[in-house]
Amino acid sequence: MSSSNPKSDKRFVYQEFGNGISPALERALEWGIQDLPPNHQNVRVQATRAGRKGKTVTIITGFQTKPENLAALLKQLKTQCSTGGTVKENEIEIQGDHKQKVLEILIKLGYKAKISGG
Repeated sequence: MSSSNPKSDKRFVYQEFGNGISPALERALEWGIQDLPPNHQNVRVQATRAGRKGKTVTIITGFQTKPENLAALLKQLKTQCSTGGTVKENEIEIQGDHKQKVLEILIKLGYKAKISGG
């Protein structure tokens, strides 16, 4: 038997939260996501409360761009809607029901955006 200290061992047997890279960035690197210009992306905007304890969020899906571009777009949308938001799995979530405002902003930026859902 060796008397090695388990804390000094650098091997990972199990790591719950990945390797420090965000899952979206990891998938982008893995799949080689193309960075299409806005006028070639079909984006959908919808408001939903599902799974959020009754809180409404506006979800924007259908992006085919790099995570860095999504982060920049998120910042612009949060500023213009005066609210919070996040990027999750290549989707943007904006707190509150801002479907119309987000749709107008995306169209001005050149995206082919539509409202989906009710």
